[in-house]
Amino acid sequence: MRPGRRLRITALVLMPLGMLLAIGTWLFADFAFGGHSVESDGMRPTYEQGDIAFTKKIHGSELHRGDAVFYHLPGRYADTDTVFQRVIGLGGDRVSCDGKQVLLNGKPLKEPYVAGGNPAGSGTTYDVVVPEGRLFMMGDNRVASNDSRSFLTDGHSGAIPVNTVRELAFEDADGVLLTVLSVVIGGVLVALTGIGCGLAGHLIQRRAVRTRPVHVTV
Repeated sequence: MRPGRRLRITALVLMPLGMLLAIGTWLFADFAFGGHSVESDGMRPTYEQGDIAFTKKIHGSELHRGDAVFYHLPGRYADTDTVFQRVIGLGGDRVSCDGKQVLLNGKPLKEPYVAGGNPAGSGTTYDVVVPEGRLFMMGDNRVASNDSRSFLTDGHSGAIPVNTVRELAFEDADGVLLTVLSVVIGGVLVALTGIGCGLAGHLIQRRAVRTRPVHVTV
């Protein structure tokens, strides 16, 4: 097979492959991932007000204790429907506070993310069992967070429905961005390589036509 034709065939494969890789990755990222601007001090110091929290779309049944999530619960708060807090207890868990520390199922909860090393916040005491299908939520800044502790008498121990959770915040957002961008950029490079092969094949073919010997019959 002639070099020019080989390069053109390579281009026909690489160009659509690269574009599909880049576009497909971008569409998947847009569908599976998201981001929110943090609008309060409730998650300090993990997330400061104005920070961008990058997220993964998730179902509430996939959550674990300690996950920082965005949930959508209209009517719970007057100023917003989408709230950013951390999962403390799952359905069936006993969450309590003796005024100094938070206990989960009777054991002190290790919370290195809590602002000022003060897990009890204002020192309010409580002792609740999280209903099945619900989550007990708190902010990392316990003094400033308006969370499940503020709704203990709502009939559900302040816990929110699992199905209200929409997104899980990444602790290592930079790693997620780099992964997505690297795949997109890789796809673009593959497409550009295909375009380059196509141009090279075209130029080689034109040159071959120009230099082809002409036989004259007398």
